[in-house]
Amino acid sequence: MSFAPRVDARGWVRVLLWVVPLLWSSNYVIARVADGLVAPHALAAGRWLLAGVVLLAFVWRPLREHRAALRREWWHLLALGFLGMYICGAWVYEAGRSTSSANMALIYAVTPMTIAAASAWALGEAISRRQWLGMALALAGLLFIITKGDPARLLSVQFVAGDLWITACAASWTAYSVLLKRWPSALPPLVRLVAVIGGGLVVLLPGALLEALLRPTPPWSWAAAGLVATAALVPGVLSYGAHSLLQRELGASRTAMMLYLAPVYGAGLAWLLLGEAPGWYHAVGAAMILPSIWMASRR
Repeated sequence: MSFAPRVDARGWVRVLLWVVPLLWSSNYVIARVADGLVAPHALAAGRWLLAGVVLLAFVWRPLREHRAALRREWWHLLALGFLGMYICGAWVYEAGRSTSSANMALIYAVTPMTIAAASAWALGEAISRRQWLGMALALAGLLFIITKGDPARLLSVQFVAGDLWITACAASWTAYSVLLKRWPSALPPLVRLVAVIGGGLVVLLPGALLEALLRPTPPWSWAAAGLVATAALVPGVLSYGAHSLLQRELGASRTAMMLYLAPVYGAGLAWLLLGEAPGWYHAVGAAMILPSIWMASRR
């Protein structure tokens, strides 16, 4: 039984390539609001526990039908869960407690290129000169946003302990993206996502318990519960599910291009939800990034 039929997939991926970064960028706003409201590991564990429960309601039957595949692929699922849900979940929230959003964006700026290089080496994905040019142009647009139109700002960036957390997250996302494609699976995409979430929870839940025991954490509240629910549905279920489809249809390197859109969308969300007005440099950077994604995502 196939849970995810390939119905007009090509048309959908062209839309999702622009929508997924918007879903993903909501996590930046969530991370800012979460400070002092919910602890990093608790937020990540709650996010993926709720996301897993929501998805399980839809894939319970096909999950049971693929028991043999689950047994064969269990260590792949555990490794992907560790990389994609634990490190790229709790560690991102940990990094946000001690480093700036500019530093986080600067470090993540190289991720699409590292994914492209790793995909070319490990997956044999052909990357044309046009696609490399598109990635370089997108990187330039992103750096323009980070430096607010003044390249000299790069020289004044100061790195702190939290940057080690986000560097590990960037490396982990590169590995997650490549291994998701490199390791073939007999599981339908949504069933595989639920299984990967289960692998992530194996390490996230003990981490959240240790966090609660070893350091002071904010008391639980309805606001914290709402934040966990939002994180589970928007940058969780919707974005990761769509990302799996994009990986299947476009490959790891072209899918990685969507990460360049996150700062553009993030600025818009911060303006709408946090009252932070974007600057002129956001418009210039977006004008460089948008056509470069079209250029690099074409076959």
